[in-house]
Amino acid sequence: MNYPFELVGKIGSMALIRPEDRDMDYNIFARLGAELRPGMIWVTSGATEIGRLDYMKRTGCELCGDPDQDKADYSSQGQAILMQTYRQFVRPEFGLRQILVEHTHFNDPEKREHIRLLLERAARQKTIPIVNYNDPVSDEENRKMELAVRRQQGEEVHECVDNDETAAVIANLVHARTLLLMTSTEGIYQDPRDSGTLVRDVVGPDLESVEKQVRKLQESCIGASREGANGARAKLEYALQCVRGGTRVIIGHARHHLSDLVEGRVPCTRIGVE
Repeated sequence: MNYPFELVGKIGSMALIRPEDRDMDYNIFARLGAELRPGMIWVTSGATEIGRLDYMKRTGCELCGDPDQDKADYSSQGQAILMQTYRQFVRPEFGLRQILVEHTHFNDPEKREHIRLLLERAARQKTIPIVNYNDPVSDEENRKMELAVRRQQGEEVHECVDNDETAAVIANLVHARTLLLMTSTEGIYQDPRDSGTLVRDVVGPDLESVEKQVRKLQESCIGASREGANGARAKLEYALQCVRGGTRVIIGHARHHLSDLVEGRVPCTRIGVE
């Protein structure tokens, strides 16, 4: 298969911060910046949490209004910081392009094609797309109503509020060779309470074999890294969607280099047809 993109990567919010210091983890940004290059698409979370931390630093308090409005305000403040920080560490000869997406961009064929072409142009023009969900302008009630109508009409629906799903949908859209989901754990565990139960390989000779292993593994998946996240069960579901499209999936810790995860030199979970 011809893969126009070698990698679609995603990093979670909790992997980008140092909770004990209430600050961003600049070491992770530096490692990413050294390895990101054209031909990759980077999906990033973190705007809301980074915006919250920045607001607290500047005011000494948190917002205490409507939770949805607070999230929009935090993410709007954090988005600028997020892009500024990526720009600081990505190699200067490469351009960066911010792409803020919503569910409508992937549920509408014309908008989906517009995004695909935008991403493909970026690769040809030696730039790196940095993608995030457009939380500041997203209204949960309207989104749920729209998606409910689409489901009633029997349409395939992508919600994409979780950036794991956003990354998976993009990987399928551009037929990426690899989808890398970077988290605050080494991968998927048979027992989430026991770090010795890391599942290194969920692979098989055909899709049916891989899906059987994924379904079995989902039975032991509980919890999530933060409120509102869908956790390991959902990651596996999104991964399976990509494997069906010919993309291999790697789930691993954000402290590792991209190249080490992709080449299997560090502990991680690898999912795909052999």
